[in-house]
Amino acid sequence: MKDINSSSNSGVDEFKNEFSNHPVDIWGLEVCANGYESAFNAQLGGAIRVELCDNLAEGGTTPSYAQIALAKRNLQIEIWPIIRPRGGDFFYSDFEFELMKEEIKNCKSLGCDGVVIGILQADGSIDKERCSELIALANPLPVAFHRAFDMCNDMHQALEDLIDLRIVRVLSSGGATSARAGAETLANLVKQAKGRISIMPGAGINITNIQELIQSTRAKQFHASCKSYVPSKMQFRNTETKMGSIVDEYQYELTSVKKVKELVDEINRN
Repeated sequence: MKDINSSSNSGVDEFKNEFSNHPVDIWGLEVCANGYESAFNAQLGGAIRVELCDNLAEGGTTPSYAQIALAKRNLQIEIWPIIRPRGGDFFYSDFEFELMKEEIKNCKSLGCDGVVIGILQADGSIDKERCSELIALANPLPVAFHRAFDMCNDMHQALEDLIDLRIVRVLSSGGATSARAGAETLANLVKQAKGRISIMPGAGINITNIQELIQSTRAKQFHASCKSYVPSKMQFRNTETKMGSIVDEYQYELTSVKKVKELVDEINRN
């Protein structure tokens, strides 16, 4: 095990977490893809990684076995499924925790590049015991932590907890409604991390604010869905009923190649 606090000739920015395929100083975009086709579009647009999920409206839940299998079989981009059994909070029952463990086994069997987890205690602290169990189960896959981090009771301590757990990357809006609103907190997290873990801003990131966030946070990897709405091709439309709570069910979300490429090009200017 490396001493993550030791310095090298090139400085702390060249630190490479032993579980990560990417040093923390690599510029890049991770796309939150809501399925196989969105992951394909992320690859076409030049993203370095996909956080593969379902149910973006709920903040993302674990995608189906088939979505993961096809993405791994046919794509070259890194595939990191989110391990989240439901929407809502991040305090899970024993039943839900067992589901999370089974999903990690599936991800390992399919050759995923990593997994993304997030579990809190009822008091808002990181559930180190359960996270540690999932990390051990995922080994040798690297593990990242999602925006459950934004719901914790003490970000400074939570970050140190994640570093102790050897989490490679944490997605965060700085605890705010968007990365732009939480930019000051994100900048402080980057400073605190000192290259020991990658701080990846996410939430509301787009072509209009990426350069501002790069300058204000000093982060180098960013997270966005880059989604567009695809209109339904249905000719007949029953306007008397609905299948769920979405306002317009005659459209669906899909990652846009154009939006990914635009964002990647902006990030790569640095």
